[in-house]
Amino acid sequence: MYKIGVVGAGHLGKIHLKILKSSSFANLIGFYDSNPDVRKNINLELGIKSFNSYQELIENSDVIDIVTPTLSHYSCAKQALLSNKHVFIEKPVTHTVDEVKKLIKLAHITGKKVQVGHVERFNPAFTEASKLIHKPRFIEVHRLAQFNPRGTDVSVIHDLMIHDLDIVLHIVKSPVKSINASGVSVLSSTPDIANARIEFINGCVANITSSRMSLNNVRKSRFFQKNAYVSVDFLNRSHEYIRLDSNKIPNEKLTLKHGQENPKESVMIQTLNNSGINPIKEELKSFINSIESNINPAVDLESAQMALKLTIDIMEQITMGQN
Repeated sequence: MYKIGVVGAGHLGKIHLKILKSSSFANLIGFYDSNPDVRKNINLELGIKSFNSYQELIENSDVIDIVTPTLSHYSCAKQALLSNKHVFIEKPVTHTVDEVKKLIKLAHITGKKVQVGHVERFNPAFTEASKLIHKPRFIEVHRLAQFNPRGTDVSVIHDLMIHDLDIVLHIVKSPVKSINASGVSVLSSTPDIANARIEFINGCVANITSSRMSLNNVRKSRFFQKNAYVSVDFLNRSHEYIRLDSNKIPNEKLTLKHGQENPKESVMIQTLNNSGINPIKEELKSFINSIESNINPAVDLESAQMALKLTIDIMEQITMGQN
């Protein structure tokens, strides 16, 4: 069993520690955080060994799980890869595209696996719904969150929208043709609400809205394709699938008559809830499996680079528009 060490024990790092401590797929050997008070508190609360330096954690691990602020992702990952360790990095993968390009080269040289924490790829609602999504022509996304000062060190595009940019790129699989974006800073120095309309070479259009100024939390994506519509609720981990159907299918939730000219044609509605699955646990488990099976990680550095570049392009357009 691979020995895994976690660097960064903030809000999300603590979640990773709890999951890994109780997991059966990896051996958590401890963690490192630059704040000695955090190390002491986590050690007392969770009973997990803390290391006095990042290098010491690396030396005792086979896999490094990086859950630090984005600005330190590159340096932490570089140090781990140069020590021949496999690396998991939370999103955004790095602060700049140049940094992730360097990590791609380093990962190829060392032959080590690197996965990026785009956790919505492992949301059970999406993993099931993605089997039903085929060549969508229009995508509508709303990711709305209540204001939390903890995330305001970066823009809402880097904090929230990047989740959906990764999902859309993963589904559409086409180069971006054009971007129209706007955003407003309300309570922080960077945009707190933003919208991006993205047109792809293959004709698909994605309209994505992200906000951290909402009264209620919403994480919904809607995929419209020929004869079908798929709605994914990432928050409640459920999805709906609505499509034209020639025959009534047993065990479907509801079938409705549709049209007078073709009474056999109907609208089929299917819903499914998968709330019992933890996406963070699934992504970490998937990464360990990629190491054991020597296969490409589900979210590799190249995928993360595309999401990061699109995030930066959107932010640059918003900045130019404000100026």
